[in-house]
Amino acid sequence: MDKFDVTALGELLIDFTENGVSGQGNPLFEANPGGAPCNVLAMLAKLGHKTAFIGKVGNDFFGTQLKEAIDGVGICSDYLYRDKEIHTTLAMVHTFPDGDRDFSFYRNPGADMMLTEEEIPEELIRNSRIFHFGTLSMTHEGVRKATKKAIRAAEESGALISFDPNLRFPLWKSQEEAREQVLYGLGHCHILKISDNEIQWLTGKDDYTEGVDWIRERYHIPLILVSMGKEGSRAYYKGKMAEAAPFLREDTVETTGAGDTFCGCVLHYLLEHDIDSLEEEGLRDMLLFANCAASLVTTRKGALRVMPSKEEVEANRK
Repeated sequence: MDKFDVTALGELLIDFTENGVSGQGNPLFEANPGGAPCNVLAMLAKLGHKTAFIGKVGNDFFGTQLKEAIDGVGICSDYLYRDKEIHTTLAMVHTFPDGDRDFSFYRNPGADMMLTEEEIPEELIRNSRIFHFGTLSMTHEGVRKATKKAIRAAEESGALISFDPNLRFPLWKSQEEAREQVLYGLGHCHILKISDNEIQWLTGKDDYTEGVDWIRERYHIPLILVSMGKEGSRAYYKGKMAEAAPFLREDTVETTGAGDTFCGCVLHYLLEHDIDSLEEEGLRDMLLFANCAASLVTTRKGALRVMPSKEEVEANRK
């Protein structure tokens, strides 16, 4: 089997994003391919890495659109399954004036929830340098078992494991169940990417460094990244912290996929540097590149198909 740089597991869905108003005054929506794990892979593929996705969509029009989308950006779709009975998951994305957004999901059930343990390609994961996952594939028992089987395969192979909680509370039965699965993820990763509001919710600490200390007291995670939106980002590594300012843009239209773009850039850096010997200056440079890439995505509708190139990011950093 071929070697892959990064394999990700999780949701692949349609994000219906607002795109103007019809002549009758009704909101118009654009059907953008989305889903955090594939957004991360799309950024990595744009930076020249070999990526593969494990997930499930419906055997419907949207499922076909999504397969074509990930094929189009260079993500291996050999392990994208089609469910003959359950439709592709949909999300309606409402965008606020500042570019932030709110989600409404059509997923009761959705095809991404139908992935089974038997469908996990363990050989693919064993032939990957990094395995990446989130919590949308842990909201229901069947797909949760599939995710945990994939994590075990990654651990057995010695792959680096990357985790982004990417919490969407409407999809959980309770916040307690969400917390339990997030804590499972913390216990099984080497790289944690967590947002400002997620770390405050999880740890009860308003200060991000105190939140990281809370996590570190309980779990050994070599690299913890905190994305802070308009405040920039931080990397916590071996008792040190690197911080980088954001690239704020007046032409921001929506923030969908910004955190995934950031995460993809971090994994790009780790594919080129040994996680056991990272330097503070290099971490800061990594954060600046990731922040800049994320800011570019906020100027575009959707994320998966519109990731910036390395040249675009470097040009906009100046």
